[in-house]
Amino acid sequence: MKKLLLAASAFVFSLTVMAQQKAEEVIKVNTEKYDFGKIKQGVPVTTFFEITNTSDKAVVVENAWGSCGCTTPEVPKEPIAPHSTTKLKVQYNAAAMGTFTKDVFIKLAGVQEPKNIKITGEVLDTAAYDAYAKESAKAKPAAAKKSKPGR
Repeated sequence: MKKLLLAASAFVFSLTVMAQQKAEEVIKVNTEKYDFGKIKQGVPVTTFFEITNTSDKAVVVENAWGSCGCTTPEVPKEPIAPHSTTKLKVQYNAAAMGTFTKDVFIKLAGVQEPKNIKITGEVLDTAAYDAYAKESAKAKPAAAKKSKPGR
């Protein structure tokens, strides 16, 4: 009797494990990583990731969080209909100087393993950013002149 109960418990447990999916089996994200490039310290930046539901059932984004308090994703309020797309807003506060790579996790209702995406960039102090912006502005007109057809 104990063996039968143990076998039945193992069977039920294996069914439960098989039913659990990874988020990446249910949704696709338009990009795995977004690079903000060089940004100014103290000026928050925002991007949007497009999330597509690849399943035949509506998907609810239960939670989304960043790997630190400097990264703030905003959970979509409505379920994602089958084969539809929504946007996940992610903001980075740019308080700490230097290069950064931050993880953003997307947790779906009924799915155990969250989807992981990344944001990257480099935060510069005001003087360094202003110098970078000035150099970038000078380089853009020269590049535009070279790319015009007929010249």
